[in-house]
Amino acid sequence: MKNLFLFLCTMLIANSMQSQNILSGTVTDLKSGKSLPGATVIVEGTYYATVSNEEGKFEFKKLTAGKYNLQVRYVGYTTINRWIEIPKDNLVKFELAPVTIVQDEVIISATRAGKESGMATTEISSEQIQNANTGKDVPFLLEGVPSLVATSDAGTGVGYTGIRIRGSDASRINVTINGIPINDSESQNMYWVDLPDLASSIDNVQVQRGVGTSTNGAGAFGGSINIQTSTPSDSSYVISSNSFGSFNTLKNTISLGTGMLNNHWNFQGRLSKISSDGFIDRATSNLKSFFVSGGYYGKKDLLKVNIFSGKEITYQSWYGVPEASLDTNRTWNYYTYDNQVDDYQQDHYQLFYTHEFMQGLHLNTALHYTYGRGYYEELKEGEAFADYNLENVIIGGDTITTTNLVRRLWLDNNFYGATWSLNYDAMKNYNFILGGAWNQYNGDHFGEVIWSQYASNGSIRQRYYDNNGLKTDFNLFLKSTIKLTAKLSVFGDVQYRNVGYNFTGVDSDQNPLPQNDNLSFFNPKAGITYTVRPGTYGYLSFSVGNKEPSRDDYTESTVASRPLPERLYDLESGYFYKKNNFYAGFNYFLMMYNNQLVLTGQLNDVGNYTRTNIKNSLREGVEIEGGWNPLAAVSVKGNVTLSRSQISEFKEYLDDYDNGGQQVAIYTNTAIAFSPKITGYLDVSYQPVSQLQFSLINKYTGNQYLDNTSNSNRKLNGWFIQDFRVNWNVKTRFVKELRLSAIANNLFDKKYESNGYTFSYIYDGAVTTENYFYPQAGRNYTVALTINF
Repeated sequence: MKNLFLFLCTMLIANSMQSQNILSGTVTDLKSGKSLPGATVIVEGTYYATVSNEEGKFEFKKLTAGKYNLQVRYVGYTTINRWIEIPKDNLVKFELAPVTIVQDEVIISATRAGKESGMATTEISSEQIQNANTGKDVPFLLEGVPSLVATSDAGTGVGYTGIRIRGSDASRINVTINGIPINDSESQNMYWVDLPDLASSIDNVQVQRGVGTSTNGAGAFGGSINIQTSTPSDSSYVISSNSFGSFNTLKNTISLGTGMLNNHWNFQGRLSKISSDGFIDRATSNLKSFFVSGGYYGKKDLLKVNIFSGKEITYQSWYGVPEASLDTNRTWNYYTYDNQVDDYQQDHYQLFYTHEFMQGLHLNTALHYTYGRGYYEELKEGEAFADYNLENVIIGGDTITTTNLVRRLWLDNNFYGATWSLNYDAMKNYNFILGGAWNQYNGDHFGEVIWSQYASNGSIRQRYYDNNGLKTDFNLFLKSTIKLTAKLSVFGDVQYRNVGYNFTGVDSDQNPLPQNDNLSFFNPKAGITYTVRPGTYGYLSFSVGNKEPSRDDYTESTVASRPLPERLYDLESGYFYKKNNFYAGFNYFLMMYNNQLVLTGQLNDVGNYTRTNIKNSLREGVEIEGGWNPLAAVSVKGNVTLSRSQISEFKEYLDDYDNGGQQVAIYTNTAIAFSPKITGYLDVSYQPVSQLQFSLINKYTGNQYLDNTSNSNRKLNGWFIQDFRVNWNVKTRFVKELRLSAIANNLFDKKYESNGYTFSYIYDGAVTTENYFYPQAGRNYTVALTINF
């Protein structure tokens, strides 16, 4: 650590001795010559970025001599990239041409939050993602987002990964790809493992924290992640990206694109393979995926098709490591059966059509279909024949009632539907979006016995349960922003959502499932924004979100005992300041829940442990973020969240093995599980030349409780870890770009666990608590080479 500190200090001193130059310029309309205020100007390969002022002017004060690629963007205009040389080109002028074809951005505009919506958002560019993309799942590439915590079952960020925003798990985070919902309709969870190397096909991501604006799919209680996939490149390309790291982690990706053909047609594709042994014993991952896209881009019309698929085979590491083994065997895995795997494939088909009726008025439509199928296989010992609809076996006069067997639990599902929006933004002081969607999920769940120690009367692949879930989701929303003055804007958003859910068949315990439910929700949102100047503004918003129970809440209960929907009232208020090479943001949030669903240990009327509604609970906190370039080659950016969570009254139900039944313990004003009081992120980067960058990334997550009792014996200890990354980019006459990356993750070999679970019971007159954790890898390394031809 001392040597690293001295090394960084030496580089800082050397940099401070370099001469610094001022770069200034203007951004104007090519046809009219009028200035374009609010245009984004980025110095590619650095953290320098600014926006043009009311006169279309911009300025960078601390650039050292050298060549830089400047990118200028403005909505409705063609993006310009231009190489300049400092100090030769100290004054530049950019003339932007109005867009002559419909662009991809209109596809996702309906589900994005604008700067004048009053919502807490973070934008992540393709460059930010690709700099860190060495095979880890998307949650680990978003760790710079305020209040976000990522976790991995295998301990490496490959395979099964999870994400929480403000303490809310993935089932409360809405994820869309190009405006199309991706969360599993029944569990409402997001399984990133089903889309391996999705990051290599991402153009940009917007993360909304809290309820956010209206979108398609599951209700957002923790946040929304809105992904836009790759957009057309002006020129053809072939990119080979390969990385190798600790635990035999290997990623191979090949991407190609045609560029714009005849100024209208574009095609691109990607093929990926990722494998890893995992940090946890036997927690292997074998992941494959592809992405292909093609489209016609006209002056008034856009027609585009995306087809992408992911196939994953992961050895199960879901069980966790018992607390007693953390110091002696952190890589312990409960499962030893050689084919204890999760094997699943998911295919996605997306068809988009956009028509521009007149300038500023677009109709966006999309049809989509997702086909998912697969199983997880497991060895079960001492299972009763009766539980599998099998007859007992009689051998030599002895009746055998149990057997060891191997079973597969299958999912075979279809998800399809349509989304649409009508976007109008032709008027200077007014815009609106009218949109909605109709989606349906039809999923079969069944179990097969593929091997049994005793044959009984079964046949291979005999189904011992079979059921179906049919879920229909319809929503309609209207959003509008009105500029009351040049600086004051108001935002309104109302959504109606209807959910119908039907179950048929029997579950794995042979219990009949037939149930149906129909729920209607009204989700209003409003915000106000005051813009001091371009890049500096304050905002206030209030939103209401509603969320239906998940599949297990229904199937493990009856009509009489199933829980009620959840409701969230979300207040957000903040201020964002940006000037030259400094920016800072402050956001206050107050999230008040009504009937939040949590596990209490209570058995319902059919003897199952299910989630229970809690009348009142809340989350409150502040999110502070900022960035600064103190020297020309040095950038610092980061964020910190300080928060508290509270359940007014929590009842814990403990199984009493001494006397039978359950005992109840009542707690007041306890913390919500998995809700750290503090999270932080700090990225310090040094770029001595435009082609070379060193980054030290610091991540901190405070203590979390494993349940809602605030019991210090059921706690996930906080962690503070560092990653060190080197990126080197070079352009030659033979290749467009050659990028070499080297990453040391968990640089100081910190032992920590990022997830876990707990359960307690009464035995022999005492309360016994068992904690299980998911340890993350210690110091590990990855090297990646990307060549763009």
